[in-house]
Amino acid sequence: MPDSKIGPVVPLDRTFDALYGLEMLELTAEIARAQVVVKEHHMQPMGLVHGGVFASIAESLSSAATAVAVMPDGNSAQGLSNQTSFLRPILSGTIHATARRRHKGRTTWVWEVEISDDQDRLCALVRMTIAVRPLPAG
Repeated sequence: MPDSKIGPVVPLDRTFDALYGLEMLELTAEIARAQVVVKEHHMQPMGLVHGGVFASIAESLSSAATAVAVMPDGNSAQGLSNQTSFLRPILSGTIHATARRRHKGRTTWVWEVEISDDQDRLCALVRMTIAVRPLPAG
């Protein structure tokens, strides 16, 4: 029987997500939403939000939402593939992201993540594949 006390190994306030300011707004096994307020450290040298920020948001949303569903059964969720298409830059304001589950398999889940700006314009589209694997013993 899985341990009901399974949780983060690293306190959430000391993770990479905390470093770049990810704020989770909704987290279920079907949909996840988050936002990040744009700051100077999110920028690449040309003044645009770095593409790695978009990819990181998508990976975190998809992994966390998958984990919500699979951890009670003794499984972990980890990014397997991240394919990000950049459509429009974000220069300031808030990054808004919504992940929707498209496939729920035994060993992989697939998510589509839409990233938009404050004007609700689509700025990036991400397809995430999350691996579902048994948690290590102990």
